[in-house]
Parts: sequence; structure tokens; C-alpha cells
Amino acid sequence: MKLKAIKLDKQNIFLLLLILMVVAGKIIPFRDDYNRYFNLSGFIDWGIAAIFLLYGLKLNIKEIIKDISNWKLHLLVQSGTFILFPMLVFLFYGFVKDTSYYVTWLSIFFLACLPSTVSSSVVMVSIAKGNVTSAIFNASISGIIGIVMTPLLMSFFVNPDQGNINNSEIVLQLLLKVLLPIILGLLLNPILKNLVTKYSKIIAEFDKMIILLIVYESFSEAFSQHVFASVSPVVFIIIALSIIVLFFSVYEILKFISKKLHFKREDVITATFCGSKKSLVHGSLFVMVLGIAEDQKVLFLLPVMMYHSFQLFYVSWLANRIEKKSQLA
Repeated sequence: MKLKAIKLDKQNIFLLLLILMVVAGKIIPFRDDYNRYFNLSGFIDWGIAAIFLLYGLKLNIKEIIKDISNWKLHLLVQSGTFILFPMLVFLFYGFVKDTSYYVTWLSIFFLACLPSTVSSSVVMVSIAKGNVTSAIFNASISGIIGIVMTPLLMSFFVNPDQGNINNSEIVLQLLLKVLLPIILGLLLNPILKNLVTKYSKIIAEFDKMIILLIVYESFSEAFSQHVFASVSPVVFIIIALSIIVLFFSVYEILKFISKKLHFKREDVITATFCGSKKSLVHGSLFVMVLGIAEDQKVLFLLPVMMYHSFQLFYVSWLANRIEKKSQLA
């Protein structure tokens, strides 16, 4: 129980650090002339590539191959991530397409198009005594599928004439920063797997550091350019309510389908936890490479940050609740 409490404390500390980065972006924003001393954007770019290299190194190929036979679970999780999520948000498109809230809706749709997160999905499934191997498989494969699906889904609403998008540049960025590092990690897996396992705690902290720097850079730019002057309190409330409703809608639908398919208890946990998560890492990356206009980047990152915070707080509590119930059963 003490170990679980430490994990939750670390997650809470990370959320506080996220808030601190937002505050730092306001009080001491990173200016262009600081690049003479430290190239923050360049460091973040290499950091993102390193994160996905480490994902590849952490994958257990043998366990993944063995787990492929559980195809119903995998299909449900990926359908929840890339079909159910966008579909639920798209239902409101007709109400906002010609209104001032269209960009707000698009930022929430962007969240809905993102892949599932990796580390927190696996940790939460593990705490709740779910199917950890399937959680690792689905969380990892989700990121790979997202390389294609996220830009594809967004392309219906953000075209090359908007935000100066260069499709070839998007593909190149995704290949260099995501796919190539994952493939390289898989190739180096037999050689470096033990080393990665040994320093897994340090690697987890590196992931968080890069996310914090991305948030700091994005909000520094936003505050410097007075972006928040155009974000009203009403928009914040709309986003907050939308992400909560979206989470519970997806979670309950996946839970209902899982039980209808007669999944084992462990698989129900994995389906609901992995299928209802969204990745802040991928969100930060796609905001940078999808050609989102500079004055809209923070608005697109805002729902992802809020959803990430909510899913960590709520699913942490839920995972421990499920685990306690399993002990009493």
C-alpha cells in the first residue's frame, strides 16, 4: 500500500509542476534572445525523439506477439481511442461550425483524435489488477496508429490553406520524431533492454521533464503574445465541462461493450482504462507539427492538459478503489 501511495504522490507533484510551468510562463517567459545560452526548442525536439526511442526500447516483443491473440480487447481499445472519441465530439460540429466557438470545438476534437497515453495507462491498470500485458500492447500500438490517424482525422477540418500547413513537413516531422525512434528502439531492444529496465525510474522522470518544458515554452509564447486575452472564462468552463463529460461517456460506453462481449474482469479494466486515456506527449508533439496557427496553439494544448490532469486524478482514485474491491472479493 505504501508503494501505491508514493506513485499517487508523484502524479500529484507532476500536476503541481504543470501548473508551476504555466505560472513560470507568465512570470518569466522564455524569450528568443535566451536561445544564445540555451536552445529550448532544439532540446525539446531531441527530447521528444528520445521519448519515443525509449518507448521502443521498453517494448517486450515476445509478450506483445503472445498477446496479439486477444484481438477483441485490442480492437475495442483502439476503436474507443480513434473512433468513439472523435465521433462523440463530432456530434456537436453542426451546432458550432458557423459560430465563434468553432475553434474551441476544434481544440476539443483535437484532444479526441490523440492516441492513448503509455505510462499512466500501464501504471493504473497494474494498480487495479488488470491485464498489464494488453495495456502495454494497446498503449504502445496506439501511439504508432496515431502517427497516421491523428493527422488524418484533423485534416477534415484543418487543411493546407489554414495555419500554413505543409503536409510533407508533417509527415517528415512524424517520421523523424516518432516512427524512426520507435523502430530504432525496437532494433536496439535486445541489446539495451536490461539497461532501460535498470534506469526505468530516471527514464520516467525524463518523460515528465520534456512535457513540462513543452508546456513552459507554449505558455511563455502565449503570454508574450497576449493569447489569453482572447480566451474568455466561458471558454474555460466549456472546455472543463466538455472533457469531463467526454471522459465519462467513453469510459461507460467501453465498460458496457466490454461486459456485453463477456470480457474477463482484467480485460474490462484494461479496455476502460486504456481506451479512455489521451496522451499529453503526443498532444504536445502534434500541436507543434500539425501547422496549428501560433495564436491558437495554447488553446489546442489547454484541453489536453486539463484532460490529462483529470484522468490522472480520477483514474488514480478509481484504480485504488477497484483494487480494494478485488481484495475484499
